[in-house]
Formats: sequence, structure tokens, C-alpha cells
Amino acid sequence: MKTAHAEAERLIAEAPSVEWLREVADALDRALRRNPLERLTTLWGISNAEAARMFGVSRQAFSKWFENGIPAERAAAVADLDAATNILNRKLKRERIPAVVRRAAPSLRGKSLYEIACEGRHREVREAVTAMFDLRRIQP
Repeated sequence: MKTAHAEAERLIAEAPSVEWLREVADALDRALRRNPLERLTTLWGISNAEAARMFGVSRQAFSKWFENGIPAERAAAVADLDAATNILNRKLKRERIPAVVRRAAPSLRGKSLYEIACEGRHREVREAVTAMFDLRRIQP
């Protein structure tokens, strides 16, 4: 039986390009991490305690969301952050996402996406990420 490590090494050796490997890794991640909370903590590089802070709940309450589902009153906030996370995942190399979400930006009045999320402004995070990659704002 092949080990996961051995299979990964085989894929790396046979890969047509590094970009192809990234696409395979992203496809596997999308297939396996269906839970938006898991995707958020993994791609943003944050702990459950940091994620809980983003939703204004305790770490224990946040952890229960994995077992019991996301409470209805938090569904919109989770959906906004999931949409932002999906855009970041499509447009950036995944290893850069934690730095991007923690970097203060002039367009965000000197705050980071993480800080805005911790203030409960989840829709603004989604809108800011959408605007980040809106090529229509670039003049030809």
C-alpha cells in the first residue's frame, strides 16, 4: 500500500509544472474541506480562538459549530467570510493568504481584513476582497 507521502513525491516528480500541482492541491482542498469554518481557519492561518473573535463568540462556542452546525443568526457572517475566502483562494497562492488578510491596507483605512472581521464587519470584508480583484477599476 502506497503512503500519502510516497504518492505526493510521485506526483511532484511527474507534474508538468508547479502551477499544475497547486491546482491539484486546491482541487483536493475544495473537495475535502467542504466546511466553510474549516476552510476559513486553514486558509487564513488562524486558530479557532482567532476565528471565534471574528464572530464575537467564545472559542468553545465556535468549536461547537463544527459539531452542531452554524447558528442561523451567524449564517450571513459565515457566508460573507466564506465568499471572501473563496476569492482569495482562487486569486492568490494559498501560502500568501495569511499575510494578505493580516496586512493593513490604505483602502481599509489602515486596517487589515482580519481586524475588520473581528469588528463584526463581515460584509465589508467580502466587499473589500471583491474590490481587490475587480479589474474594471484599472484604466486601460
